[in-house]
Formats: sequence, structure tokens, C-alpha cells
Amino acid sequence: MHTKVAEWRRAGPNGACGGGPGGSLTVGRMAWILLVVSGFMETAWAVALERSEGFSKVVPSVIFAVALALSMAGLGIALREIPVGTGYAVWVGIGAVGTAVIGMLFLGESHALPRILCLLLIVCGVVGLKLFS
Repeated sequence: MHTKVAEWRRAGPNGACGGGPGGSLTVGRMAWILLVVSGFMETAWAVALERSEGFSKVVPSVIFAVALALSMAGLGIALREIPVGTGYAVWVGIGAVGTAVIGMLFLGESHALPRILCLLLIVCGVVGLKLFS
């Protein structure tokens, strides 16, 4: 294996790497961090896609392509350690909630209470998947 995950595995006992006491990261924890960052990248590419106006604007189109590649790559690497059902659901949940929140805060989308409650249900599901994985 010539991957970063393989390097993390070789870094120390039980896959620990970096930091001093209380500062070590396990391979599993790194996978979850990467999954969350990839979920935020999903939000970035979704917003950039809307802003590209059908790929007619260059800068948002480039942001879309880069964020999409980073998001997919991060998801793929994270799924080496996280079960696909859990990982994909968490990734989609983070991206969906993030995109909806950006829409409400900056793009003039509805702030209706039922909509916010539905987003909170998604957040609860994402947290539950992490807690019970």
C-alpha cells in the first residue's frame, strides 16, 4: 500500500500517529475527519454548481470541478475505514444540510420552521450514524 492510510497504520501502535499525550489520531478518527471535510466540499461544489449558471461562468465552474474532485477523493479514501452505508449517508447528510443552510443564509431560500426542523432531523441522523457505527 502506498497510501496515506498505510502511512498512518505504520506510524505507531494501533494506528496512532502524531501528537503527544492525548494528541494521537487513529486511522479511524482520521477517516472520520476526512469524511466530514469531504462533506463540506460537497456543500462547496453544490453551491458552485448553482452559481455557475449551467457552467456558463468560468470561476464557479472551476470551483465546482475542484471541490467535486476533492469531495469524491476524500469520500473514497474515508470509505477504506468506514462502512459504505454509514460513510455515504454521513457525507450526503453533511452536504445536504450544509447546502440548505448556505441557501437560507446567503441565497434567499426559505427560513421556515418546518424546513429547519427537517434539517435538524438530518443532523440527528448523521450524529446517530457516527455514534452507532
